[in-house]
Amino acid sequence: MNARFDICQAAHDAKLPPPVSETPEELARAEWLYNAIEDLMRGTSVEFQRRMHSPQSVTMADLDLAVDAHVNRRLADCKVGFPALGRLLNSLAAGKPDKTAQSELLGYSDHVFGMRGEIAEKLLQPLVDDALIAQAEDLEL
Repeated sequence: MNARFDICQAAHDAKLPPPVSETPEELARAEWLYNAIEDLMRGTSVEFQRRMHSPQSVTMADLDLAVDAHVNRRLADCKVGFPALGRLLNSLAAGKPDKTAQSELLGYSDHVFGMRGEIAEKLLQPLVDDALIAQAEDLEL
């Protein structure tokens, strides 16, 4: 009986993905990305500069434009089920933003910061390596 169990357990274990091994570099990348997304969600642009390079950033204007493009695509693809844009604008004019309309316009995301966070992550992802190099250069000073 135990032999059968061992065989079944081994077969099950073989189907599992390999254990995750996060290197210090991967952890630093994930931490910088999380903090940068959090800054953008709070309304703060993310900026840094490596030595002898031009400054790099993702500004609130960049995020605004990316969110706008995302919502426009959803509207054009008829993925918004009710007059969410009108409802959101009217609720903002009344001083009480409609969260349901906002969610409908943005769409679902399981990202910790929601769809806006997912969009911010796409903007920030290409900058992670340079940002970490800039941080290391700053620590050398």
